[in-house]
Amino acid sequence: MTGLWQLPEAAELGGESYPFRADFRDVLQVIACLDDPDLPECSRWLVALNLFYKTTVPRIHRQAAMEYLARFLTCGETEERGGARLLDWQQDAGAIISGVNHVAGQEVRALPFVHWWTFLSWFHSMPPGQLSTVVSIRDKLSRGKKLEDWEKDFYRQNKARIEIKPRLSRQEEAERQRLKQMLQ
Repeated sequence: MTGLWQLPEAAELGGESYPFRADFRDVLQVIACLDDPDLPECSRWLVALNLFYKTTVPRIHRQAAMEYLARFLTCGETEERGGARLLDWQQDAGAIISGVNHVAGQEVRALPFVHWWTFLSWFHSMPPGQLSTVVSIRDKLSRGKKLEDWEKDFYRQNKARIEIKPRLSRQEEAERQRLKQMLQ
């Protein structure tokens, strides 16, 4: 992985260069694939690799390709972050893009290419706002911390936005609907 002063667009794996799709929209598709409950985990990674890399990575380099992809998603950070999931790229998309557009000073979705690391830099530079309030409340709830009165009010008014919806497979969703109909 190149240093943070450069924006990589290819991975060096086993002495070979493998170009990849670095645009934020492509990377968000990769993340959505990795979160897809309809795919077994090993299939998620294979599909994610095919979405990310522009050429097929040989089986011998697959593990290194997965590790590179995981590091790329976090801008080279390797620190493990434990605890509850506080952000959902799909559920929080509206607040994320609003904040990123604010920081970038333009509609980033209209740009033909925005490197993932640039997008993340803008994301991390977002001023306090709606998303930070939602994430802060999620964090407090996950750690059993007491909410301030205004946070309780905000939570009551925005419960559907604050609680991260579980991702159900199509089969799980069909079963949920079946049970729901039985109870009506």
